[in-house]
Amino acid sequence: MKIISLHKKETTLVKKAKKENREAQQQLFEQYAPKMLGVCRQYVKDMHHAEDLMLQGFFKVFTNIKSFKEEGSLEGWIRKIMVNTCISYLRKKKFVVFPDEDYVLNEFQTESIENTAVEDIQKLIDQLPEGYKLVFNLYAIEGYKHSEIAKKLNISESTSKSQLFKARKWLQAHYQKMNQVKHVNK
Repeated sequence: MKIISLHKKETTLVKKAKKENREAQQQLFEQYAPKMLGVCRQYVKDMHHAEDLMLQGFFKVFTNIKSFKEEGSLEGWIRKIMVNTCISYLRKKKFVVFPDEDYVLNEFQTESIENTAVEDIQKLIDQLPEGYKLVFNLYAIEGYKHSEIAKKLNISESTSKSQLFKARKWLQAHYQKMNQVKHVNK
């Protein structure tokens, strides 16, 4: 019964938000802002910029909420707006470069990532070159296919695939270095 009542509550809030009811918009913002800040933070290192992008994204959400058809999840619709807002920001600032260089790696020794703190993983992702990071987030975090990423970023599908491959290799190499430093410092 809770799931049904929660869904009805959200549907009611959406209907009110479509009529520009500020209280309903505030409730939706409070419900989704923490998650959406996390989404923006995946694309932008600086927390202040991520927060600004989240606010811009919510402005777009409430400006365009009348176009939400309630056929999918509201959270998914909002998330898509947040991702597109971040991509637009990165393009505008010309932060997105798709490097061609390949990182020379020693054979990667698989280590358990399960014991690695989420903050350490996020720090590694933050250090990725922007092109790698963007494709990695869209593919690994958001679940986009390479064809969708190619359209979204105006690149070829093969560029998307190679950027993901290079991002994974980069992460593996730097994860290994991070663990070596930790073992030496023990």
